[in-house]
Amino acid sequence: MQRQSAFFILLIWLSASLLQSVHAEQKEDVDPRKFISDKVFELEFAAGPQVSPDGNRVIYSRRSMDKFKDSVVSRVWMLDLRKGLDRPLFKDDESAGSIQWSPDGERILYTSSNDDKPTLNVRFMDTGESFVLAKFEQAIRGPRWSPDGESIVFSMFVPKEGESFADGVKAPEGSEWAEPVSVIDDLVFRRDGRGYLKKGVEQIFVISGDGGTYSQLTDGDNGFGSPEWLNNSAILVVGNDVESPDLDPIESEIYKIDLATEERVALTNRDGPDFGGKASPNGKLIAYLGFDDQLKAYQQTDLYVMNADGTEVKNLTAEFDRSIGNITWQDNGRSIYARVDVDGQTHLVAINLAGKVTTLVTDVGGTSIGRPYSSGDYSAAKGVVAYTQAKQGQLADLAVLKTGSVKTWTDLNSDLVAQVDFAPIEEFSVKSNYDEREIEAWVALPKGFEADGTFPMILEIHGGPFAMYGPFFAAEIQRYAAEGYVTVYVNPRGSTGYGEEFAQLIDKAYPSFDHDDLMSVVDDLVARKYVDEDRLFITGGSGGGVLTAWAVGKTERFRAAATIKPVINWTTMALAADISKFVSRHWMGAQPWEDPEFYWKQSPISLVGNVVTPTMVMVGEEDWRTPAWEAEQYYTALKVQEVDTVLVRIPGASHSIASRPSRLIAKVDNILGWFAKYDEKVEDAEEEEEK
Repeated sequence: MQRQSAFFILLIWLSASLLQSVHAEQKEDVDPRKFISDKVFELEFAAGPQVSPDGNRVIYSRRSMDKFKDSVVSRVWMLDLRKGLDRPLFKDDESAGSIQWSPDGERILYTSSNDDKPTLNVRFMDTGESFVLAKFEQAIRGPRWSPDGESIVFSMFVPKEGESFADGVKAPEGSEWAEPVSVIDDLVFRRDGRGYLKKGVEQIFVISGDGGTYSQLTDGDNGFGSPEWLNNSAILVVGNDVESPDLDPIESEIYKIDLATEERVALTNRDGPDFGGKASPNGKLIAYLGFDDQLKAYQQTDLYVMNADGTEVKNLTAEFDRSIGNITWQDNGRSIYARVDVDGQTHLVAINLAGKVTTLVTDVGGTSIGRPYSSGDYSAAKGVVAYTQAKQGQLADLAVLKTGSVKTWTDLNSDLVAQVDFAPIEEFSVKSNYDEREIEAWVALPKGFEADGTFPMILEIHGGPFAMYGPFFAAEIQRYAAEGYVTVYVNPRGSTGYGEEFAQLIDKAYPSFDHDDLMSVVDDLVARKYVDEDRLFITGGSGGGVLTAWAVGKTERFRAAATIKPVINWTTMALAADISKFVSRHWMGAQPWEDPEFYWKQSPISLVGNVVTPTMVMVGEEDWRTPAWEAEQYYTALKVQEVDTVLVRIPGASHSIASRPSRLIAKVDNILGWFAKYDEKVEDAEEEEEK
């Protein structure tokens, strides 16, 4: 506890020292329309819409950041499409998650907590009364009503005893002994956001819709998850029932379980992930997602259908060069809804059983607050589709598609938009200096912008690296622009949404020519006099942190850099991260001792001897995706070479550094403070030269 407090003090001190110039500027800034840090607490967005079975009502969440709880809070609302009424469904102090309508629309199922214990609850929609179906020792996941509304299936963690090699002497009553030792024998023994894992696996359970005793349907060492109903007497689950599943981390199959006999049968059997199984309305077909594993760093997910017994498999999207996600059957059983990323936008499409893809809307998104990632939710019933709409670069509002037309039902940030000057976003594309491929990018323009070659620039790089940015609202981008920076973000090669071939250009070659793509965008902005070539800054998180560290090892053009939660050494990443086996098997194609030269060549640490750029390094103390020792290696290497550097550690933070409002603010303001420090040096040098 004392150690954590010390780190908080260090973080506060660092923020104060780095931000002195920025804060001074803010005090002088009398413009009340500026998007300052505190404004993030005024942002709201819609999420998780659920359309009622009759298509007349939509339950959804309104999410915002609570300044006192320092967390994202969710309030459940219900929109009556017939009456046009949009009202809270629960009291402010009530929590509700995993909401699902009963098949008859008379009840909703939801998870909550009671006396700090997870509960499964049912609410009667006519009276508004709720009751607890069951209370659990462990959190439950994915509860689903049966088609007849009589039963509910869900998954839950089942702990088991770990290995022990000593009987141990019991501590005397009232004594203060040390914690007992922990024996680890699993390949994956910690996960980002969860820490060190308890011994045990996820299993499937079923309970009556009226409550009572729940029963366990699956067992085994590997566990199962993602339950869905095939019909009233059988369910579909996902798992990998082999001897050593951790050695093939993306492998999974879809299994059918008969509720009466508890017999489990694998419906898929290929080498590759199969998941997301959904039964057609008549129960005769199963739609699901997956691909044939070719040991690539990235492969697109296709949509398949098969008979309910696993026969006659058909790939519906073999000719559609985009990855498919989040599928739902249409009520008529003739088509399947899906969410698809396409060239910097997120679409909702319908795919019929012949494989024809029809685009329904192109503006899904707006549920990623910090950075401009593709995101968004939807739900459908009776031809009505409710979705999160990212309109005009704003956070998500609730929109409904019905009979071919879209109506936006909320305007959650209208009050803030009226008070704040948000930076406009321009879209543009450039030809890569490497091979002339077209690279898409966006730039947020600060207030008073003119293309006169005087403005500073921040290049902000996305993570993944297999991910997609777009023209979506992002608090971090807006904060940078509010402080006067032309802020550019890019989808370099390796980004998703542009076809499988484009994403696979960095397979076994990351980082590589994605760096050239990024520099081509910077060159373009300099050439068009959008930015001052002597006032260039660079930052990025995760995969973007990798490319930031790579860039300062390749060029001296940036005045300062901030590499956030980066991978610095692929050898330590492949042997100690929570995705270690995926890194070695799919990203690198070998173990570190099998090809040490390749591991070294692709690691930013190999270029650290070239670095002269002042570089901040930032990481969460509980990051197990790109663990803290990655950042520490880079910080130490820069320090011994006398390169200006600081290490910013975020206490309690996982890989999702900005998941809490205070951390989002600390992240952005420290980066701004670091850049301001070196931008001031440029201005001072110019003044001296003029004298």
